[in-house]
Amino acid sequence: MLELVHALERATLNALPSPRVVFDGPFVVRAFLGGTGRANAACSLDPSPDLELAARITRVAAHYHRLGMTPRFRSAPLDPPGLEALLRGGGWVEADESHVTCGQVVPREDEAIRLLPAPDADWLEVIGTVEYQSAARRAEKQEAVKLFAIPAIWLVLHEEGQAAAAMSATCDGRFTGIFDIAVRPEFRRRGLAQRLIRAAAHWGQGLGARSCFAQVAISNTASVALQAGLGLTEAYRYRYFVLR
Repeated sequence: MLELVHALERATLNALPSPRVVFDGPFVVRAFLGGTGRANAACSLDPSPDLELAARITRVAAHYHRLGMTPRFRSAPLDPPGLEALLRGGGWVEADESHVTCGQVVPREDEAIRLLPAPDADWLEVIGTVEYQSAARRAEKQEAVKLFAIPAIWLVLHEEGQAAAAMSATCDGRFTGIFDIAVRPEFRRRGLAQRLIRAAAHWGQGLGARSCFAQVAISNTASVALQAGLGLTEAYRYRYFVLR
């Protein structure tokens, strides 16, 4: 179990690059523009006991405060023992819960889908129709392009003469990462998101990937059902803790 968690955590960190990264013991502490949680949080890569854990939490909070950012930890199965208790005892508040899914998706090439080397105006416009896409998230998506050290693509699906759906994908060894799925409201419930994921799986397969992975908030029942229907099953969950 932990071997898969380690592999998926590394793949996700590579798939969501952040320009400001420091390490404090087992924790990688990342900061970008305050948009996506993964690029602006501290997370552990080693579940071993940590005798300096309380001091590290204090240092991480101070680090984010120096940057003018909200301190944030992402709690996952690689946490050292006692992290959650120390965070809650120190006034940190749980923000939300997501799960990471993984599995083999049947790949399918799709002529209606454009594969782009960077997000274009159509991609950004479609992504902007999703409620949770804040200005900081959109800015991070544009600035992250030059930070990628692994293959990445941005997909746009055209339907009825216009850009109807979009997503991004990465390839990291055996994994194709699925991110930023968005479908215009008037084109929803037509299977467009499924087509995008299958096209991304086809692209990743060409680079040697064997499995796909994704992450989504547990509250996003539509995306949870979509992933399950494609054969992606839950590998583990994570939660964010923030210090207001």
